[in-house]
Amino acid sequence: MSKRQTLTIARWRVWLVALAVVLLGAALLWRLASLQVLPHTDQGYQFLQGQGQARTLRTEPVSAYRGVITDRNGEPLAVSTPVTTLWADPSVLLQSPERWSELARALDMPESDLEGRLSRYSGKEFMYLKRNMAPHAAETVLSLEVPGVYSQREYRRFYPAGEVAAHLVGFTDVDDRGQEGIELAYDAWLSGESGAKQVLKDLRGRTVKELQLVKSARPGRNLALSIDLRLQYLAHRELKEAVRANHAKGGSLVIIDVHTGEVLAMTNQPSYNPNDRSGLRSDALRNRALTDLFEPGSTMKPFAVMAALETGNFTPDTVIDTTPGYVQVGRKTLLDPVNYGPLTLTRVIAKSSQVGMSKLALKLDPAVIRNMYRRLGIGQAVGTGFPGEAVGLLPNYANWRPIQRATYAFGYGLNLTVMQLANAYATVANGGLKQTPSLLRVDHVPEPERVVDEALADKVVGMLRHAVGSDGTAHRAEISAYPVAGKTGTVHKVGVGGYVENRYIASFVGMAPVDNPRIVAAVIIDEPSDERYFGGQVAAPIFSRVAEGALRLLQEPPVLPDRGSVADEKKSSGEPWS
Repeated sequence: MSKRQTLTIARWRVWLVALAVVLLGAALLWRLASLQVLPHTDQGYQFLQGQGQARTLRTEPVSAYRGVITDRNGEPLAVSTPVTTLWADPSVLLQSPERWSELARALDMPESDLEGRLSRYSGKEFMYLKRNMAPHAAETVLSLEVPGVYSQREYRRFYPAGEVAAHLVGFTDVDDRGQEGIELAYDAWLSGESGAKQVLKDLRGRTVKELQLVKSARPGRNLALSIDLRLQYLAHRELKEAVRANHAKGGSLVIIDVHTGEVLAMTNQPSYNPNDRSGLRSDALRNRALTDLFEPGSTMKPFAVMAALETGNFTPDTVIDTTPGYVQVGRKTLLDPVNYGPLTLTRVIAKSSQVGMSKLALKLDPAVIRNMYRRLGIGQAVGTGFPGEAVGLLPNYANWRPIQRATYAFGYGLNLTVMQLANAYATVANGGLKQTPSLLRVDHVPEPERVVDEALADKVVGMLRHAVGSDGTAHRAEISAYPVAGKTGTVHKVGVGGYVENRYIASFVGMAPVDNPRIVAAVIIDEPSDERYFGGQVAAPIFSRVAEGALRLLQEPPVLPDRGSVADEKKSSGEPWS
């Protein structure tokens, strides 16, 4: 055989082998495609395809973006930021013990903790390693390529205002579900609906390709609250400083828009930082303005007087003789700080006379006063929808004892929340029109309910103006640029054996400007120090600073005072303890 023939045969064999290899590869590819990709009706083929997909295809959740909570002007109060959660398949990670120490260091946890968790989850296919990590920190861990360690994207809630709006806004848990405050009350509105996507993963669990979106995530809806963050900061600062300066146990402050019923500020002490709850105390969680009950004391006197005026038998100038400065009601002696002598009803309010109110109450059917309280919303839910909102207690006795009739008129024997008290004053400031308080921004003001005649409400506002005058118990509430009306209160707290001698609640509720009130603010200080505990000493000055700042921020035009100047701070309040 010639050399040329030999070369020809050799080339032919090479091409034959090459063709055979190509055909064999094509056959293998076809077989793989037919087993894993192409649809079949044969159960055997379907089983094999299912097993292949079970090892490579995964359906992963697509987290929904939680809605943003803002103040009335669009300032963010709660936003969601993307974070990365690291998780592990223990059955895979247990096969690489030599990588545990490296992984533990990257996760900033003791290796013994990691080993313990792997031991507890050894029979599982899922366990969290670390949740809500910053993406760059999680990427550092993932770059180690430890077998069995994976990631998923989630969202974490962040609260830009921190403790300033904590009690109202609330917070979410690690799964982004509402736990407190507005976050809890409107959880369904804010949370949205998670979606799902199908992905292709390799044997190390890494996503190779996103195949399809199974279900789109529906983001949560945004929510605009009624508060003005500027007023909220102001109220929070002043209340916190007052609680500190008076060595008090706590306090609450609420500002309401008289005409719309919107809560422009609501703050409590003690507070907490929702962004860092590591040292959180349970008593700091309560939104005391809506959940805590207390006896209001003398802040109820204007409503009892309004009930008396409504009968037509009394006027603001009706005189009540408080001589000799005390009155015996049953076995109880009720006292004034001094003997005020004859007082008009206006001066009974201004001096907060215990004797005058007791004598007035004993001339009235107790149902008259109770009916006025009820119409103003005392002992009823205010309807904000806030979790844990308290209703309060407005008792109705079958047989009223004289002491019950007297104490009822000056705020003992019933209890309410700061929100209820502020709303009752807002009704009077609004000419007897009662609005439902709202924690959400009101774009369309609902029709108010008339509960008191306008002329009657205006008379009471005029009487409250005298309480803030230089001769009243609340002269420290006066503002130079805006005329103010309001009332102080000082009550003993109830203990195990009855009223405690040296524990008080000091309060002031006021409105401004008097001629056309824009806001009502209620200030409560819980257990101020023994040296200063009257409402006129402790709560009234807070109102003065907060109300003046709030009216300026709301661009309310200043009003020239119709008489005198701000009263001397050093003047004794002369206020009775109730």
